[in-house]
Order: sequence, then C-alpha cells, then structure tokens
Amino acid sequence: MEWTADVSAGDWLRERIDDPWTWTMHDVVPRGFEAYARVFHPASVTELPGERLPTIEEWNASDPDETARLMDRMVDRRLTWGEAAGIFGTVFHPLAQWAALTRATNTGNTIATSDGRWVDPPLEGELASDLLAALASILAQHTTTPDDGIVALWEGHEALLGHMGAGPSRAFFQMGDPADPVLAHHNQMLGTSVKDAWNNVFRKESWQEGILSREVSESPRLELPGRGHVLFRGGVSELARPDWFLDVPWRDRPAEEHGFEPSALSPSLVWPADRAWVLVSEVDYDSTVIAGSRELIAALLAASGLEALEIAEGAALTSDSDEVNR
Repeated sequence: MEWTADVSAGDWLRERIDDPWTWTMHDVVPRGFEAYARVFHPASVTELPGERLPTIEEWNASDPDETARLMDRMVDRRLTWGEAAGIFGTVFHPLAQWAALTRATNTGNTIATSDGRWVDPPLEGELASDLLAALASILAQHTTTPDDGIVALWEGHEALLGHMGAGPSRAFFQMGDPADPVLAHHNQMLGTSVKDAWNNVFRKESWQEGILSREVSESPRLELPGRGHVLFRGGVSELARPDWFLDVPWRDRPAEEHGFEPSALSPSLVWPADRAWVLVSEVDYDSTVIAGSRELIAALLAASGLEALEIAEGAALTSDSDEVNR
C-alpha cells in the first residue's frame, strides 16, 4: 500500500454525496448502491466477578488500598449494542443511537449500571483492528479487484499529519514510578515544551513531525463536503490480515517508540477499483456503514463476530434520530 497524490481517484464520490449536508448518512455515505449495512462499533463493560462495582462517585472517594484490590479483580470485555439494550431496558434497532439506547446524558462518560457494572461507549470514527480485518475479508469476496483500490484517512486525526507550529503534534507523558529520575526528567521536559507553546508568543515556528511525512502532509487532499482525506493506493485484501496495521504507511511508529503496542488508525474510507462497494467510518459515527450489493449486505448480516443491521437508503444517523428509544 502506497500514498497517492492523485486525489482525483475520489471524484466519483463527490457526485454521490449530499452537498450541502442534509443530515442523513449521505452527507458522508454515497447514494446509488443496492443496499446498506451499519456495523456497530462495540462498547466495553467492566465487571467484578461475584461483586458489584461501586458507583463512579464512590470509587473516587474510596481508600486507595480498596481500589487497588478491586482493580486486581476487574474484568473488561466488549459489549454489543444488543447486550447494552438488555442492560438498560431499551430496544436495539438499525437506527439506534448510543445516548438513547443507554439513556445517558453524556455519551462520552462511563455509565455505572444499576446491577453494578461500568459501561464505556463505543469508539467514534475507529473500528478495532481485528473487526476491520474480519470485515475486510468479507469485502474482498465481493469485488473483482480485491488487490486494487483506495484507502483514505481523514486528515484531522491527531498527529497523523505534520504542521508548522511551536509545539509537537502530541506529547507522550509516560506513567511509572515517580521516583524514577529518567522518567521524571522526560515528563518535565514534555510539560515545559507544551507550556512554551502557549506562554512564549515569540517562539519561532518550525516543522512538527506527524506520523506521515512532510511531503504527504503538505500535499492536496480528497476534499469531500466537510471532510478532507489523505489517499493511499492499495487493496482491501491487505486489510484482511489480522496484523494489517504492521505494514500500512500510517503505522504509528512514534507511539511505539514510547512503549505503546503496534497500531494504526482504521481507514475512514475504503473502496475497490471496480467500485463494487464503499466502507465509511465517519469520524463522528460510532458505527461503520457499508454500501454495496444485496449479496454483500446479506453476508455482513450473517457474519459471526460482527454486529450489523441493514439500513435503508436515506437513513439518518444523527444523535437525535433514535425515535424508538426516546
């Protein structure tokens, strides 16, 4: 997979996406396909086998020794939207929205359930690497060009692109023993550099490296309504491998240098050269939408490990579109 400066490869999408936005999925998902499916990004739940977890307020007020005891026994796992609906007494359906499904007032916060569990919301704009691989393996079977196509990333992802500025794209503060002099010096240096970006108005701007090179960072984007994307030429078959993130050009090597596990952002858009389907992981959606043939959508709905439902053309996926759980 390689970066491409030919942003005209995505011109056909512009003709099939609503401009100006109409607040349906077609603000970001192209019209004109036979069928559409919504793949729900999993939430997560923290449980304490044999016990109830305290509320968030109780946890914050707890003795440190008690919280340490509980942390040793906590179990985290994925939570499907269907399971979440069962916990909160709501209905899981194709147009479900997380806030309405969980009756939450703040969708970004952990929810302490009445039965003593903690539920965290699904990721927005990101599909877990193993789920993307599972999805890609199905998509590869429904195109004549599985080894050729376009993979696109939204330009606004943190640290993806470099920029001219006084401070770095991001700072890696490291956790560890506060008595460690090397760690303390590292974090102090980062703290100072971050402060300087705000306090020293005379500091000279310089190029701040991102994950991608300066050439890519300064090159044209595929400009769709409200969104700009960096394009890469490659086939969906490359994303079907469980370790696809090891070989993509946007692998997050700077994070790995600071001790993080190998990773890469999941694509925002993917389509094969024959345009048989399109994958859209919109940055503000907590689900991924697939547009394609009826056969493809049926395969996605039947796949184990993916939570997917068919949605109609013209469906709205805004935060207030869940009329069932209002």
